[in-house]
Amino acid sequence: MAINLFVPSFRIDEILKEIRICLEKGWTGLGFKTVEFENKWKEYTGLQHAHFLSSNTVGLHLALHILKKKFGWSDGDEIITTPITFVSTNHAILYERLKPVFADVDDMLCMSPESVEARITSKTRAVMFVGIGGNTGQYEKIISLCKKKNLKLILDAAHMSGTRFNGKHVGSECDVSIFSYQAVKNLPTSDSGMICFADPALDHLARQLSWLGINKDTYQRFQGIEGGYRWKYDVENVGFKYHGNSIQAAMALVQLKYLDEDNKYRNHLASIYDELLKDMPDVERVRMSKDCQSSRHLYQIFVDNRDQLIQHFYANNIFPGVHYIDNTEFSMYSYAKGTCPNAARRSNQIISLPLHLQLKKEDCVQVIDVLKAGILKFGK
Repeated sequence: MAINLFVPSFRIDEILKEIRICLEKGWTGLGFKTVEFENKWKEYTGLQHAHFLSSNTVGLHLALHILKKKFGWSDGDEIITTPITFVSTNHAILYERLKPVFADVDDMLCMSPESVEARITSKTRAVMFVGIGGNTGQYEKIISLCKKKNLKLILDAAHMSGTRFNGKHVGSECDVSIFSYQAVKNLPTSDSGMICFADPALDHLARQLSWLGINKDTYQRFQGIEGGYRWKYDVENVGFKYHGNSIQAAMALVQLKYLDEDNKYRNHLASIYDELLKDMPDVERVRMSKDCQSSRHLYQIFVDNRDQLIQHFYANNIFPGVHYIDNTEFSMYSYAKGTCPNAARRSNQIISLPLHLQLKKEDCVQVIDVLKAGILKFGK
């Protein structure tokens, strides 16, 4: 049987029960369960504001759109970001005609504060920090730097559902945080996300802009009328169709109940990998920040001969991943190629080992046995 990188797990009977409520009520869209899940997410994280969206990617775009609008940023203004991320992080910057400026990463694969500081110019407006794999890296230094330089801090928390930093769930330290509940994330639906602004006025604006700029969504127009519907509304901004729906929220409500338990098991699997790899000097593990209680979305290692080793895994019915290709290798971001040497080097060494709730200890042992055989065959 194949050992895959990701296999999502769903509490199917509980989820179907929640979805059935939506179907019986005749309310599958915005409102009803989306409101319930927003409230549960705020309760779980301690964040003051949360708005349910159709994906993390639209949340990243919405965050930049709102900050640009609110603070009068101009086309061509700069957002400092990372090359080790999924391209949606950096595409979102381009959606708003802003410029991604790439900072190098440390050996935790998170942004290097020294590299970030070196790239700040008079046109810098914000830092986009990515908590890769659920790791906070040198997040505290990035927070301090943004405060010192009066820069907005945007947290791409796609991997960070359940990650705690200094004992608190991540997100409250920044201007806006955006989470992902995509199919293979730690809190999986089929696809959805959450945007959490610190400023209540920006949260209010996000709610309007995610529903085409309409000042009252359909669910709000149903409230307070027995069996009736308020048809009148105003359109105050040009907005987007970015809101989430009650079917996805119904799934998320169930998955949230098990998030800490699931993350605990993911960390247990990571500890098995740690033990199996501790006497393998040819394999370097991506270390976790000491202040981070990680969601453990990923378990990553660095090896030489990475591409050969991945083919060796494939030949043995094991399918790891690479998180991520250095974005400056892509044509559209090639203007920054060569500016982030550690990211470039590490991008060619990264392997993400299988990590999901259906793995057992024996699967982890098999993965490392195949890795050992591959290193003997191809070298580190």
